[in-house]
Amino acid sequence: MSDSETEEPKQTNEPIENAWAMKIPAFKPEDNPNGLVEESSFATLFPKYREKYLKEVWPLVQQTVAEYHLKAELDLIEGSMVVKTTRKTWDPYIIIKARDMIKLMARSVPFEQAKRVLQDEIGCDIIKIGSLVRKKEKFVKRRQRLIGPNGATLKSIELLTDCYVLVQGNTVAALGPYKGLQQVRDIVIDTMNNVHPIYNIKALMIKRELMKDPKLANEDWSRFLPKFKNKNISKRKQPKVKKQKKEYTPFPPAQPESKIDKQLASGEYFLNKEQKQQRKQEERNAKQSEAAKKQEEKRQKDFIPPTEDSPSAARKRSADGDNKLDVKALKAKLAKANKKMKKA
Repeated sequence: MSDSETEEPKQTNEPIENAWAMKIPAFKPEDNPNGLVEESSFATLFPKYREKYLKEVWPLVQQTVAEYHLKAELDLIEGSMVVKTTRKTWDPYIIIKARDMIKLMARSVPFEQAKRVLQDEIGCDIIKIGSLVRKKEKFVKRRQRLIGPNGATLKSIELLTDCYVLVQGNTVAALGPYKGLQQVRDIVIDTMNNVHPIYNIKALMIKRELMKDPKLANEDWSRFLPKFKNKNISKRKQPKVKKQKKEYTPFPPAQPESKIDKQLASGEYFLNKEQKQQRKQEERNAKQSEAAKKQEEKRQKDFIPPTEDSPSAARKRSADGDNKLDVKALKAKLAKANKKMKKA
């Protein structure tokens, strides 16, 4: 082995420009020769429909975890899976990885994919999307938008992030490198918040192409990326007749006039009984005469002769009528009539 391969990464307190490019040092049995002090175990429940599949693949699960000196138990009565450490287990974090593996298997991830989480560079993320959208119809539509037609959108997300993504019920299970998991989470949450996944997919594709150009390494990429504009206006139905709000005044409104106040203002309050009756009769007569006048006008309307135009005005009107004549429409009408005559 060369010196460069055996050389350990230098520890510095300076800020790191690209943390994703750093290689994680491998944890070996020599790093923990004494093993673990106590036994650790994790259990997870699985649904009834997964029982048959888990029963078939469980020997493979036990064989895989045995490579890391772990034990796996399947309880079909309680419907649970358990992973435990042994005396030979030397990696303290492998039990967490095994717990993630059985969690993924309980959420319908196939064993061939779930076992990849035991690798150091691979992680998993279970995103809960059930509580992000209130209405069930909207939730179903947005979840379907994440999958896409024939799973095309989900497949493109997998290719761009190098992750395995499974949409199941109220959760999205993602499995892959840690950078890809972060991108998957952003896409899923944005989709549930009514941002179409195509915007994030386009952004990832553009970033992938920009990374190839060393000239743009230190430049701002925001001008190349697509910008999402929310065009959703408030869906609340606006009333047809809007009431205009009155200007605010600190003073209370004036007290409405009572019947006595109105009589005092008009002077009716000081009249005697006969005078009041006489005034009412006069008002009644005035209303009747006005109604009779309108009725008479209505009757006489039919007997009013129409106004005749002068000869010059009649000539002008006929000239305007000739100008407005549609020649094209007239030609089309004559041609149609000729065709009918020929057919006959």
